[in-house]
Amino acid sequence: AGQNVLLPVLGTVFQSYIPNQQTGKITRSDIAKQVHSPNVPHILASIQDVNVFDALSSLISHLHLLWELVLTAEPIVVMASSPTECSALVQALTYLIQPLPYSAEYRPYFTIHDSEFKEFTRKQYNPPCVILGVTNPFFTKTLQHWPHTIKLGDSSSIKTKLRKVGNTKLLDTAPGVYTQYKPFLEKDKTIIKKLHNGIRTDRPSEVQTAMVKRHLLELTQSFMIPLERYMASLMPLQKNISPFRAPPVPNPFNPEDFFATLQQAGPHLTTGIKGDWIGLYRNFFRTPNFSAWFHQRHSNLTNKLHALQLEALAESDLKKWSIGKKEVEIVDMVLKLREVLKSNPPVADNTRTLLARRLEDLNCVLPEDMKSILNAAT
Repeated sequence: AGQNVLLPVLGTVFQSYIPNQQTGKITRSDIAKQVHSPNVPHILASIQDVNVFDALSSLISHLHLLWELVLTAEPIVVMASSPTECSALVQALTYLIQPLPYSAEYRPYFTIHDSEFKEFTRKQYNPPCVILGVTNPFFTKTLQHWPHTIKLGDSSSIKTKLRKVGNTKLLDTAPGVYTQYKPFLEKDKTIIKKLHNGIRTDRPSEVQTAMVKRHLLELTQSFMIPLERYMASLMPLQKNISPFRAPPVPNPFNPEDFFATLQQAGPHLTTGIKGDWIGLYRNFFRTPNFSAWFHQRHSNLTNKLHALQLEALAESDLKKWSIGKKEVEIVDMVLKLREVLKSNPPVADNTRTLLARRLEDLNCVLPEDMKSILNAAT
C-alpha cells in the first residue's frame, strides 16, 4: 500500500508515508494508521492543502467552464495584481480535475525573465498547453493571442463576468474571464446557488472548499469511470495467455467503441448534467491529461498480462514440455527463466519460488556438458 520513510532534517526526523500509484487519495486518518510511533506531535495530511474556494470565490459562476478548460488542457493566462493571487489561482485550477492528475504544464508565477518567454509570446504559433500566472501588465498585449484569460480584480469583488476574448482593450482594467470557448456541458445550477448562498451567509471558506472539491471530484469521477471501465475491457481473455509464448498485448483503444458504451453507462446518468459529453471526450483525447492517464493504464494492463503469463509458466510442467524439444529450445527457456528471476518480476513471492523450481526442472533434463557451459556463462 505504500512505504514509510524517515527523513532527518536539521535535527528533526520527519516520518513520511509515500503511497503507491494504486493507493488513491490519502486522508489524515489513513496516515495516522500508517504512523507507528506514538510520539508523533503533529500529522500533516498534505504539505500544501490548497484552499480552492478562496482562490475561486470571484469565479464560482464559471466553475464548470473552468473545469472543462483544465480537463481539456487549454492554454490559460491568469492575470492578477500580486504573485500570491495569481499563483494561488493557478494552483487551484490544477486541483479542479482531481483525482485525475493535471499532466500539462503550469507556471504559478511567470515573468518576462523566464526562459520560455519568447516561446509563449510568439504569435505565429498556437499557445502550448500551459496555465500561466502573471502580474506584469506587459503581458496584457504580448499574450492577447492566448485563447483564455482570467483577469482578477479586487479581492472583495464577488462576481467576475464572462467576456468575449475579442474585447482586449478591457483587459487593461476590467476583471473577467475572457474566452470564446463554448462549454460542452450545462452548468449544475444547484451547486452554484449553494456556493453563492454560502458567500452571502459568510459560510466558512473551509466548508465552501469542501463543497467545491466534493462536487468536482464526483464530476471528474463520473467522467473517468466509463473510461476506466472501457480500459478494463481491453484486457485479453485469460484463456489466450500461454505459458510458452510472449504475453498478449492489450486490445487497441477505439474511441468509437468507447462512445458506443456511453448510452448505457455514460456520465449523464450519474451526474444528471446534460450536454455534449462525446464532444468533451473527443477534446479530452487530444490532451496531455488523457495521454498520461492512458499510458499509465496501458502500462498497468501490460504488467498484469506479463504477471499472468509468468504465473501460468510457474504452474506448468516444464519436464513434460521439454520432451521432444530441441536442446536449443530448452536452453532458450532456461535463459528466459534466469532473466525473469533476475529482473524482479511483478509477481507474488510464491510465484517466484515456483519459477525457480521450473528452472531446476529444466536443468535436470539438460546434458552435463550443457549445464557446465550455462553455469560458466553465469
